[in-house]
Amino acid sequence: MARAEPAFRRVWGDLRAQILGHAFPPDTALPTEAEIARQYSVSRQTVRRAFQDLVAEDLVFRVPGRGTFVTPSSGRYLRQFGSVEDLMGLSADSQLQVLHPLGAAVDPTSAGRLRLPDDRVVTTSFLRLHHGEPFSHTRVYLPAHVGARLGKAEELAVSGTVSEVTVIGLLDQSLEAPIQEAEQSITVGTAPAEVAETLDLPVHTPLLRIDRMYFDTNGKPVELAISHFHPDRYSYRTRLRRHGA
Repeated sequence: MARAEPAFRRVWGDLRAQILGHAFPPDTALPTEAEIARQYSVSRQTVRRAFQDLVAEDLVFRVPGRGTFVTPSSGRYLRQFGSVEDLMGLSADSQLQVLHPLGAAVDPTSAGRLRLPDDRVVTTSFLRLHHGEPFSHTRVYLPAHVGARLGKAEELAVSGTVSEVTVIGLLDQSLEAPIQEAEQSITVGTAPAEVAETLDLPVHTPLLRIDRMYFDTNGKPVELAISHFHPDRYSYRTRLRRHGA
């Protein structure tokens, strides 16, 4: 049985969606902790924890004695990641636009990284958009039997299709053993030709590259995703905690 979502995450998620949807006018204070606590039937401590996460994402700032305000937009897409669920949550405020539909390929390098017995993989590439503007290019590689689980997913079947999904979200709904964890490496790379063209950048522009390998509950690799991010349209943030804190 799935665990219930913590109350502060529910409040955080709703307020975050409203902020990103421009529901609060600039220079106007958000509702107070007491007002939000009454609205969601939670404690003020729960609301305070939700506000802390919004502050950590730089979505709001707090002025003692005056209230909590929306941070002026820098024009960059900002996400804070701390779990696989956060990665699945990309669909809450960004869209996937297919470049190359899901299909079979032979790729020894990605097959090796996926620990496959042969060189056959299933692959797709796409952009992620925020307010219609592309901020990342991703190439996904799947084991053939995992790709088959997606069947004829309409969201990945036709070039140019735009939808509010994530590949790991689609996989999590179709795999017998759901996605349990991810390993990622973060490096600085240069834009290959396709990435440069689709992100409207000069070839070989330095940019952030993130490789993520996803594993199911049996510890088997089920997806390799290689993403390049536009240097002026994306900010990556993570929170680090001490054990026991």
